[in-house]
Amino acid sequence: MYKARAAIADGKGGFFFDTVTLGKPAAGEVKIKIKASGICHTDWDSIKTWNKKFIIGHEGAGVIVELGENVKDLGIGDKVILNWAIPCGECFQCQEGNLHICEVNSPVTGNGLCGHANEQGCQHNGSALTRSFHLGTMSEYTIVKAAAVIKINSNIDFPSASIVGCGVMTGYGSVVNAAKVNAGASVAVLGCGGVGLNVIQGAAISGAAKIIAIDLSLNRLAQAKEFGATHTVLADKDDPDLINMVTQVKALTHGRGADFAFECTAVPALGSAPLALIRSAGVAVQVSGIEQKIDFDCTLFEWDKIYINPLYGQCNPKRDFGQILQLYDAGKLKLDELVTKTYTLAELQSGFDDMLAGRIAKGVIVFED
Repeated sequence: MYKARAAIADGKGGFFFDTVTLGKPAAGEVKIKIKASGICHTDWDSIKTWNKKFIIGHEGAGVIVELGENVKDLGIGDKVILNWAIPCGECFQCQEGNLHICEVNSPVTGNGLCGHANEQGCQHNGSALTRSFHLGTMSEYTIVKAAAVIKINSNIDFPSASIVGCGVMTGYGSVVNAAKVNAGASVAVLGCGGVGLNVIQGAAISGAAKIIAIDLSLNRLAQAKEFGATHTVLADKDDPDLINMVTQVKALTHGRGADFAFECTAVPALGSAPLALIRSAGVAVQVSGIEQKIDFDCTLFEWDKIYINPLYGQCNPKRDFGQILQLYDAGKLKLDELVTKTYTLAELQSGFDDMLAGRIAKGVIVFED
């Protein structure tokens, strides 16, 4: 049995720290010693809305310490990144190549918002405890399905590796996998937080000729330039119809609008904004996962505009995580620079405060040995 300190949502909109007990991994599972866990807006939202107890966290990296039966191609001591969209490999969507929306394992499209097949593997005060997105990375140890881990074949540090499995993948994949931005294209990116910066990086790697970063913060716009933006537009809260923003983007794109535009703010009122920023027959991408109802002006779709809402950058973990790490090793993708600040588990609230105030691009919980 393993004892682990964990951050646990209380089911009432808050969280607390306590010790959990982990048993042996079941067949097809592995036990991970977590080294680092990213702090994500989704973690904060889940604490406030899921109304149940669970171990927080869905971004993580660590080391395998125990194997269940029938686990292949993994070994004790392997460094791994955790992936929350766990494919079963056999359902309709997996067979279609849509591993990120697996009908069996996906916590978003399948069996609920958080949980795990082997709930008895983790207990708190004698009762089974679920783990956020099947992972629960804000714990010193966790048990996950073997299909949820990807081996790290890189010298990357754990804090930088931990953020690959959500924010980096979502931004990069939305550009490369979903929109398929082409070399020479013009790209507008609305919102330059952690996800937006990875959209910018994905666009630069794809060879976009013009990358227009849009944000309310001058500091974030300056950071966007460091991550590959070629132009910046300072947004205005007093421009609710986005007239000034659209005018500036069109002025930078031959009066037509961008070829591609990405919404990365999670602000419902801006859900239709990328449609206003693209040219006719352009592609608008809603990256941030807005789930509220939004009213669309259908004239924004004129003419032949395409609007897509991909999940998790259409992640294929074995393919994409390897590519991301190769780009990192080649100096073409910034990950270390994304980690603005690290925290101990006990400092989680400070991490949330910094994230919500926009003081950091990405915060990471680091676990001491």
